[in-house]
Amino acid sequence: MAWVWLEAALPLGIIAGMLCIMGNAQYYIHKAAHGRPKHIGNDVWDVAMERRDKKLIEDLAAASSASSN
Repeated sequence: MAWVWLEAALPLGIIAGMLCIMGNAQYYIHKAAHGRPKHIGNDVWDVAMERRDKKLIEDLAAASSASSN
């Protein structure tokens, strides 16, 4: 009777292992597709702010290179 818990440990270990594999698969697929890890908790507002920041930095770089010429 002392080894009865082993009957439950094997399936639980398999389930936990599959969850870990699927989580890592999602991470690596997203990283391969987008070139960077997924930011947890990003919503539409965060994405819009990232685009805005990127555009502002590009505009600033273009303005500074134009003024140096």
